[in-house]
Formats: sequence, structure tokens, C-alpha cells
Amino acid sequence: MKISLLGDSIRLLGYGKETEKLLGEDFEVFQPEENCRFAKYTLRGIYEWRKNMKGSEIVHFNVGLWDTCILFDNESFTDVDEYVKNTVKIAKILKDNYGKVIFATTTPVRQGKPDNNNAIIDKYNAAVVPELSKMGVRINDLNALVKQDVDRYICDDLIHLSAEGIELCAKAVADAIKEAAKE
Repeated sequence: MKISLLGDSIRLLGYGKETEKLLGEDFEVFQPEENCRFAKYTLRGIYEWRKNMKGSEIVHFNVGLWDTCILFDNESFTDVDEYVKNTVKIAKILKDNYGKVIFATTTPVRQGKPDNNNAIIDKYNAAVVPELSKMGVRINDLNALVKQDVDRYICDDLIHLSAEGIELCAKAVADAIKEAAKE
């Protein structure tokens, strides 16, 4: 079965390669070699990646850390309404073209990360999850998993997954994909 993994550096530097190993030979996995960054970038990227995604029966994706980061004037890079709109559009395109879609909630950061904070991440997750759920998108709550022990699951850069965080999230992603594949 062919699947696609899309996502920011939490996927690229984190759970992506380990998920592929956990899925084993029963799954052909496509994932971009680049960071899918923020929702609008991912939306645009799907156009470029569609040839490689062709035949995927399941797509697992995450976006959010770039969208929620505070770059200028104490405002998030992407307004929450635009984030929801773009993420819903991503999900619609994926559902229309590839079948089953799984969205991973945005993971938390460790205390002291200057450009991100968990209150904003929680706000964005809370805004997007109900909209995606209404569409029949499956939710993989990586945020809740990592939040169990942020200092353990996020590395010293305060944002990316530690080795234990990679292992935890890769297992959750692989399990979500295997469950969707059974249905």
C-alpha cells in the first residue's frame, strides 16, 4: 500500500524516517525531502509533490509550528483563521485525491522557546481539529503525546523531537496509518 507523509521539520528531522522503518515492506512511503513548513507552503507543495504522491491511499500530514511562530509585532506568522482555512483546504485536496487523511496536531515546545508558545499552539489545534473532524479526517494527537513529558520528548533546541520523542511519535504515526489501512 502506498502512503504519503507530509509535514514540517517534526516529520523531516523527526518521525518520518523512523515511521517508514516501522511500517516495513507492506507500505511504499513517499515523503518530500524538504521541510513542508507552514500550511500555505504545504498547500502549494502538494501541487509539486502530486506526481510522487500518485497512488497514495493514505496521507498523514502535520503543519502548525511555522504558522504559530511569532516573528514580528508579537503576532503569529499565520492568523488562526487563515491557518484553519489553509489546513482545511489541504485536507479537502488530499481527501479528494488520495482517500484516507490523517492530521497530526502541532507538537508543543519546551519552556523558553522565544518564537513559539504552547498557548498559541493549543489555540490553533483547538481551532482546526473540529473542522477537520467534521470532514472525516482522522486526528493523530501528537500534541497530547508529547505534552506528557515535554522536557523528555523535545530536544535541547526547545522545538524539535528528541530521540525518545522521535520514537514516540513515529510509533503513533505508524499505528495510525496501520489502523487506517485496515479499514
